[in-house]
Amino acid sequence: MRINVTFALAMTLGLTLSLGACKKRVAITGAEIKNSPDGHACPKAVGLIADGENNNNQIADIQNRGGYWYTFSDEEGSTVVPDSGKHGGTFQMTPGGANGSKFAAHMTGTVAGSQSAYVGIGLNFVDPQGQYDASRYKGITFWAKKGAGSAAVARLKVPDADTVPEGKVCTQCFNDFGTDITLNDDWTQYTVPFSAMKQDKTWGSPHPDAIDPRTLYGIQFQFKAPGSNFDFWLDEIEFTGCGN
Repeated sequence: MRINVTFALAMTLGLTLSLGACKKRVAITGAEIKNSPDGHACPKAVGLIADGENNNNQIADIQNRGGYWYTFSDEEGSTVVPDSGKHGGTFQMTPGGANGSKFAAHMTGTVAGSQSAYVGIGLNFVDPQGQYDASRYKGITFWAKKGAGSAAVARLKVPDADTVPEGKVCTQCFNDFGTDITLNDDWTQYTVPFSAMKQDKTWGSPHPDAIDPRTLYGIQFQFKAPGSNFDFWLDEIEFTGCGN
C-alpha cells in the first residue's frame, strides 16, 4: 500500500462560516448548515469518504476514490503517533469510533515550540496521489473530538490544484481553503460546504475566489499552536450536497 503525503502550513480563520454569498453567520456544528442544500447528507454509497470500519489505512474504495490515510509533521521536532510515512510509519485505525462504530482515525503527539511548527493527519482521495473531481458534491461532513489535555483548535484544509505544488499553479503553496474547528470532548458533527472554505489572504499565491472542487487532492487536519499537545479523533467523513 502506498501512502502519499502533501505537507501544508496552517493559518487561522474564524470559528464560524459564511454559507455561500449569504451574509448571515452560521456555526459549522449547527443544524442550519447541516440541513441546507449544500450541507445535506448524501447516500453513503455515493458520499462516504472514510469511516475506518475496514480497519486499515485505505479510505472507502467507492466512486473512483480509494486513497490512503497518513500523518505528517515538520522537521523541527514535532511528534506524531502513528508515525508519519517519511519515518517509516503506516497509518492504523484505533478501536472506538463515533456513534458506536468500531474504529476511528486517531493521532496523538506534540507540536514543537517554534512558530512554524505543524503536525497533522490527512487522506488522499486517489492513489497514486492526484486530482479528484468532486464537483458533484457541495461540501464535507465529519465527526471529531479531542482527548483530555489536548489542544482544542484544529485546522481543516482541503488542498486543490491552486494550492499544492503538484497542481503547477501556486508560487507560494499550501495556503489551502478550509477553516478552523473547535473540538469538544465528545463526538461532534461538523459540516463545511465548499462555499464556506476560505484561504488566509495575508500570504500565499494565488488567491482564487473559491476552492475548485474539480481538482481536490484530499483532506487534512492540522495542529499548529507551538508547544501544544494534541489527542485528535476523526470518523465518518462524507461528501454532502448530492443532487442540489
